[in-house]
Amino acid sequence: MKDMSYEAVMGRNNEIMKKAIGINYDVFNYGKLAFNYEEMMNKVGYSLNEVKKIQKETKVGNTPLYELININKLIKKYSPEGKGARIFLKDEAANSSGSFKARRAAVSVYHAKKHGYKGVIAATSGNYGAAVAAQALQKGLKCIIVQEVYDSRKIGQPEILEKARKCEAYGAEVVQLTVGPELFYTFLKLLEKTGYFNASLYTPFGIAGIETLGSEIADQMMEIEGRYPDVVIATNAGGGNLTGTARGLKKAGARNTKIIGASVDLAGLHMASDKDFNKKSFTTGHTGFGVPFTTWPDRADVPRNAARVLRYIDRYVTVTQGEVFYVTEALAQIEGLERGPAGNTSLTAAIAIAKEMNEDEIVVVQETEYTGAGKHPAAQLTFARENGIEVRRGKPSEDEPGKKVIIPEEFDQINVKDLNLEKLKASYIKNAIIRNNVNKITEEDFEFLMEDTNTSEEFTNKVLHDLEVKVI
Repeated sequence: MKDMSYEAVMGRNNEIMKKAIGINYDVFNYGKLAFNYEEMMNKVGYSLNEVKKIQKETKVGNTPLYELININKLIKKYSPEGKGARIFLKDEAANSSGSFKARRAAVSVYHAKKHGYKGVIAATSGNYGAAVAAQALQKGLKCIIVQEVYDSRKIGQPEILEKARKCEAYGAEVVQLTVGPELFYTFLKLLEKTGYFNASLYTPFGIAGIETLGSEIADQMMEIEGRYPDVVIATNAGGGNLTGTARGLKKAGARNTKIIGASVDLAGLHMASDKDFNKKSFTTGHTGFGVPFTTWPDRADVPRNAARVLRYIDRYVTVTQGEVFYVTEALAQIEGLERGPAGNTSLTAAIAIAKEMNEDEIVVVQETEYTGAGKHPAAQLTFARENGIEVRRGKPSEDEPGKKVIIPEEFDQINVKDLNLEKLKASYIKNAIIRNNVNKITEEDFEFLMEDTNTSEEFTNKVLHDLEVKVI
């Protein structure tokens, strides 16, 4: 009998993961902390054309791209003369299961089937779980989804409960847990017991699946407007959405398109805190995931995360909870598209950023998602009030995560705040040094840090000097 204590199971983490993913990450490592990212993506992933074929078989991809004509009229109204870029929306709700996550799941489940796994397991709060369940169903595989749903009072978030219903609709077994370290422990136990495939969000399979989203945006914009978009805005949480989209855009030829990440500002709320768990009105697409995963992507459930945001991001902005709820309603009532909520984070940012840009420029919001009873703003805001959150109209600057959700009174109040990318990049380098417990690195490590943060030799040298780390 194996020792199933917490310490023993966590101690077998690498062994369990290797069997559940089938990737020997060690072969990509070199130096003291570096690894060959592109070699991992090329050797383990699938080509763009292979992914397109895989996704087509299970009702994924080739989603429509709309110009938001009515919202664009409002943007022009509230923009200075000569400003007000046009926004186009990539409607990922048209995928099987209703979100862009179907692209990631399609490749992971295909790979699991190809290599003889009998089932798949994913640890996720929702949309990805539904995507994995829908794909597994079509491939004849079993599916288990592990969710953090409840606080210690056994009160569950309506959005997560809605997503659980969606998973169950596709035949998945859903294991629901309270917030805390038991999630990963339970996940590992299930992987070991069942021998199922770990359909992680962060493998090369998952990122390769989103590359088709970026390439479709490039191809569709070329067909519609005869040019690539000036800006693509992606909601950012764990980083795979932005990473895969950026890679796909570049592969399709849109190398000069700027990539902007957007997250809901939940500063001050700790995602692993029982007290804070039900104080947030968004379960993904927020800074509680976006900032930690940007500054240390390898905190994921795989040894090397294929989502590396800093390699691709040109700008990172935040919006408030209230602004996203406002835009969710605006999209429904002005454009006749009921979507969200997480996908509307990037749309909220796009509205503000479009007002800064020239009127002949184009912004693409690269995803929407299905909505449902528990994901609807009414359910989320009612839940917020029940948890002591003040909900009212006012100035978005008054929004306070965990205490106040302020819904804008006017369209013109929608704005963004910029996060300092240089600070985030410096934090990443600091994390790489501390977590690998080194005070000396090789020239190869130095080159890797520059690549992984997309920074200059001068910048990287300064950060390492401040950390008293030598390059040998």
